[in-house]
Amino acid sequence: MDTIRLRCGATRLALIAVAILFVAANSHVAPGADPPKPPRLRWGGDREGGGPYIFSRDDDPTEIIGFEVELADAIAKHMRRQATFVQCTWEEMLMVLSRGNIDVALNGYEFTNQRASRYLASLPYYIYELGLCAKVRDKNDPLDGAVKSWDDLKKPGPDGKPRRVGVLDASAADKYVTDRYGTTCHVVRFSGSVEILFQVNGGQLDATVQDMPILHFYVEHLKRFENIEVVDEPAAQGYYVAYVRANDEKLVTSINEALQALHKSGQLRALYERYGIWNNTQEKLTDVWSTWDTGLRKQQQDPVQALLAQIPLLIQAAGVTIALALISMPLAILIGVCAALVRTWDSPALGGGASPPSLLARLVRLPFTIYVELVRGTPLAFQLFVVYYILPKAGIRIDEFWSGVLALAVNYSAYEAEIFRLGLQAIPRGQIEAALSLGMSRFLAVRRIILPQAVRLVIPATANDFIALFKDTAVCSVIAVEELSKQYSMGAKDTGLFLEMAALASVLYLLMSYPLSLLAGLLERKLRGGVH
Repeated sequence: MDTIRLRCGATRLALIAVAILFVAANSHVAPGADPPKPPRLRWGGDREGGGPYIFSRDDDPTEIIGFEVELADAIAKHMRRQATFVQCTWEEMLMVLSRGNIDVALNGYEFTNQRASRYLASLPYYIYELGLCAKVRDKNDPLDGAVKSWDDLKKPGPDGKPRRVGVLDASAADKYVTDRYGTTCHVVRFSGSVEILFQVNGGQLDATVQDMPILHFYVEHLKRFENIEVVDEPAAQGYYVAYVRANDEKLVTSINEALQALHKSGQLRALYERYGIWNNTQEKLTDVWSTWDTGLRKQQQDPVQALLAQIPLLIQAAGVTIALALISMPLAILIGVCAALVRTWDSPALGGGASPPSLLARLVRLPFTIYVELVRGTPLAFQLFVVYYILPKAGIRIDEFWSGVLALAVNYSAYEAEIFRLGLQAIPRGQIEAALSLGMSRFLAVRRIILPQAVRLVIPATANDFIALFKDTAVCSVIAVEELSKQYSMGAKDTGLFLEMAALASVLYLLMSYPLSLLAGLLERKLRGGVH
């Protein structure tokens, strides 16, 4: 028995020795092998925001540059990590952070107590100021009506109407202008800063209030907009910070240490000077850091109260959504019916088809066919941009709401044209022949006999399009129409209650679309003789 135990013990020792030798043999990197890659630091940003934050190189659009790109690289290098850029929309970046898809949100995010109550904020890496930008004033005409100072925002324009001021929605500029000038100005909220500058340059907006780095980069450095200039002195200082998840204290501490090291070595100043955004205000960074609280802030408003305060705004925005749908859909149906009649006029169902269509008939049909295929083949968002941004270059200026109505009507008219074309062609040829044999003119027969029957057939498809149009009004938010989805986005960013706000908005969309579905079913049964 003792001999067996000794043999077992020797076997165990031998196995342990082999395991140790195996681990030792594989614990070093073989000669010529690549060293292990450093862990990634996934940082979120939005290229749509443009310079000087994040933008594409002119000579290589696939490569991004910007002061925040270089800042993220420098921070990651100090932490011995590899910076990895993750494209996010600016509005949803903090939600992406909460999901865990990124480690840090670093894209011109201003410090607010509301955000800092849900996410850990780093030390400020830049002290920004708000600038006022307006059309270049005519020095020979003191009464040209251009905005020359902040005080001009308190006065109506030359036409007696409130001045239209563009801001980035849910930004510090949005809050500043709304709080100070909201009663005297019409605040127009956009999701991108560059399109606002285009609007001011083109005369659709009287002015814009934006962070000075943006104005310096596009207006003064690149000189991309020849008709606008920065006026008056900057106002309302604030701080850009990086946000991390509330339970990631170690990461925010590492970011803070990196920022302090970059500032001490002079790299931070050199970086900002390369992009022309260093100024005397940045000398105050160390003073701000000395009193900065890196912990979570206390919520200033009860979440329930914040949610209740948003309900009237959501209902008001739902009214805009309803108005967009109720005005644009009848226009779409009218245009669609006309296009369908032109394209099917020579079909047997409408009394044609006895001989091949003439050259004139084909030429008349061609523009409508091109119209339908072109509109169906391009996105609604693109059509909105054409109406709102490109038409003004031809001297046709339409405000946000009516631009949305026009784009929705044009877009859906192409689909209605196809629906009604199929509905007209589905009517048996005997219907038009019977009407013509009774002495009706072809036009009268189509209007009184064929078209009503086609309407009965297309009601389900048209009603479905109407419901879809209610939801597609959300696309109008890209041209600053404050409909339901736009108000949801702004309210969610203001309160941080993304899920709760989404639930409220969804309920409102359902309340708008479901009764329409019931009405469509009732109308369909009535027209088919099911209800008398």
